[in-house]
Amino acid sequence: MQKINLVCVGKLKEKFYSEAVGEYLKRLSRFASVTVRELAEKRTLEEEGNNILRELRGYVIVLAVEGKQMSSEIFSDKIKTLCDSGKEMTFVIGSSCGLDERVKKQADLLLSFSEMTYPHQLMRVILCEQIYRAFMINAGAEYHK
Repeated sequence: MQKINLVCVGKLKEKFYSEAVGEYLKRLSRFASVTVRELAEKRTLEEEGNNILRELRGYVIVLAVEGKQMSSEIFSDKIKTLCDSGKEMTFVIGSSCGLDERVKKQADLLLSFSEMTYPHQLMRVILCEQIYRAFMINAGAEYHK
């Protein structure tokens, strides 16, 4: 089974975000084993970066506004390629203050979902949905339309 790690700085505080993430993780469980690591927010990006760097495994995809934007279909192709090669994946969402540059330099892919800024809690929901969508596209399911 595919192994996916979500490394997120900060906790989901609102129940509706937690429920949405939980629903997508449940749906994803038929395709992958997903581990969520919530790291505490620190006073500096450097401190947060130290904690994030310890969690990086396999192919590292860091969410960053300056990253590459791609369609859901292209994202699903990327996920399929990684799955076919048996690579573990780690997705990183930084805090509301951003990410330490060292974390970005460790990324195999900097990924942006938009030029817009989203709350990092909502971004976790969006990321989980897009990972699920990628697996559904790759399975030939109707979900993504």
